[in-house]
Amino acid sequence: MARANVTGHSTSLTGMAPYGIRVVGDPVLRQPAAPVTEIDGRLARLAEDMIVTMHEAPGIGLAAPQVGVQKRLFVYDLHDGDGAHVVVNPVITETRGEWVYEEGCLSVPGLAWEIVRPKEVHLTGRDLDGKELSFEADELLARLFQHEVDHLDGVLLLERLDDDQRRQAKRALRDQVLATEGAGERRRLRLPGRG
Repeated sequence: MARANVTGHSTSLTGMAPYGIRVVGDPVLRQPAAPVTEIDGRLARLAEDMIVTMHEAPGIGLAAPQVGVQKRLFVYDLHDGDGAHVVVNPVITETRGEWVYEEGCLSVPGLAWEIVRPKEVHLTGRDLDGKELSFEADELLARLFQHEVDHLDGVLLLERLDDDQRRQAKRALRDQVLATEGAGERRRLRLPGRG
């Protein structure tokens, strides 16, 4: 999930980031991720590299499919002094209420929309030591959890937009593609979900 009020996102990361972030149009973002069956040193290294990539983006959450890894794992850091966290095999078991908030995504760089999601969630999963995690979260943390679990299910925030927002998104993304490609070959942009 993109950090609120951040501008100037690029479609690829440079510098120290271990991974490039996959962007809308990449088929890996539309595939559900496989459950993690073994928590080991390789998974811990993946999580560490994802945290570096997330911080450099800059973002507050990053799911493994966003770096091309089809595992049910995400990292997050609300920059509240509590540091970065890893959740393996997350499951949202309960939702309550409704909350509208402007939401962006590192895989849809530079764009954000007001999206309605549940205000509170209960999320379970495991940490990198295999210990059970259980969170009662509200507002921003609840939204982050929902956003990252969506990524693990192959769902982009574009699928959460209403019809007017989708039209706006399609125009904005088309403009980004044209600006990036310049006079080069045009490619057809298809948003997930409807139409």
